[in-house]
Amino acid sequence: MHAQIVLFDGFDPLDVIAPYEVLSAGGAATEGAVTVELVSAEGPREVAGGVAGIALRATAVLDPDRAGLVLVPGAAGRIGDPGDVPDHEAGAAEVREDATVPELLGRTLSTGLPTLLKAAAENPDVTLTAVCGGSVVLAMAGLLEGRYATTHYMGLDLLDATGAHAVHARVVDDGDLVTGAGVTSGLDLGLYLLEREVGPRVAHAVEELFAHERRGTVWRNTGPQPARF
Repeated sequence: MHAQIVLFDGFDPLDVIAPYEVLSAGGAATEGAVTVELVSAEGPREVAGGVAGIALRATAVLDPDRAGLVLVPGAAGRIGDPGDVPDHEAGAAEVREDATVPELLGRTLSTGLPTLLKAAAENPDVTLTAVCGGSVVLAMAGLLEGRYATTHYMGLDLLDATGAHAVHARVVDDGDLVTGAGVTSGLDLGLYLLEREVGPRVAHAVEELFAHERRGTVWRNTGPQPARF
């Protein structure tokens, strides 16, 4: 299993590093059966994170034809005012320390990322995944209409407004779309992807290594509808 984790200007470092480390550990536990790399829409480059002083290097361009996982993180910045929506007209200028999360997410629309994500979504051998505001990036690219997904609790209404079915859950599995909620859910998402794609024994070994017990029940659109309490 190969995972491509997408970097864009203003990305949230923990959204990237948490699943990257989990999946990398899965690779060690499987003697290389799991591989992971950092990519961007522009190809190899230094990508500034939304936390001051943190940058990561993308080593390749996002390849929508490559089978496996494509993971989109959220952004880090000022929370912004209630009701703010991503503004893609802000452009892809240098990341300002006072940039808001909606502004940073909206900037992705003025890059080549939406086109690459659409191509990946059309590839039956690709599973799209996202952490936190990464679900909003997918939604803005027009990829979540009618799909079940989660994001940070402050963005659930926005996700609903795009035509997605927003679910208040830690991890949501909608087949070829798997999403995680708030920032630290990247750990849970990574562990669940290891369990789903590789097996529970490997996921459990990595869970023990990280001294982290996954939180919450993975939500799927299966089973009987629960009665209201």
